[in-house]
Amino acid sequence: MSRYTFQKSIAAALGVAVVSAGLLASISSNAQNGTTTTPGTTTTPATTTTPSPAVTPGTTTTPGTTTTPATTTPSGTGTTKPAGKTIASIAAGDKNFSTLVAALKAADLVDTLSGTGPFTVFAPTNAAFAKLPKATLANLLKPANKAQLQKVLTYHVVAGNVTSKTLKAGPVATVEGSNVTVRLQGKTVRINNAKVVKADVKASNGVIHAIDTVLLPQN
Repeated sequence: MSRYTFQKSIAAALGVAVVSAGLLASISSNAQNGTTTTPGTTTTPATTTTPSPAVTPGTTTTPGTTTTPATTTPSGTGTTKPAGKTIASIAAGDKNFSTLVAALKAADLVDTLSGTGPFTVFAPTNAAFAKLPKATLANLLKPANKAQLQKVLTYHVVAGNVTSKTLKAGPVATVEGSNVTVRLQGKTVRINNAKVVKADVKASNGVIHAIDTVLLPQN
């Protein structure tokens, strides 16, 4: 072999070695980046996928924001009271019933007569209470005699909405448990020995008939 031919063979071998070394370096670099190199193709760097956040039912997810669970506000509740003025509120607004209102408060019956009802109340005026001996009234209003006061006051209350047109002569059961006696004398209406001085004061939960004498149960 001539010297020129030998040098040319050596150069060709060195060229192959350089190409092979470059190819190995490229493969090593791609392996570290998570890609695979196929001769004649373009390598694409590997990408990382971030899992989507879990969405709780009833929530709205906005990119870049934190989801907040939906909340439900329970419907409100409350005690139902009749619309308009009740028997208790009408009595409280009439100066002729101020003693009756004081007695209702002492007997804890204001809420009862503010309830749905309906009730018919034969309501003693201040003049009716003035007929009682002062000592009797003062004694009834004492906290120790609350049960007795309740008995007297509920003796003035009848269940239902009984107006002057529907009121009939005869015994009528009261909330207290005993009967009162209704007497019709022309245009005059009497409850036991009390006279109705003002009839049919209508309330949202019943009716009031003002009387001129306090009714006292027999027992």
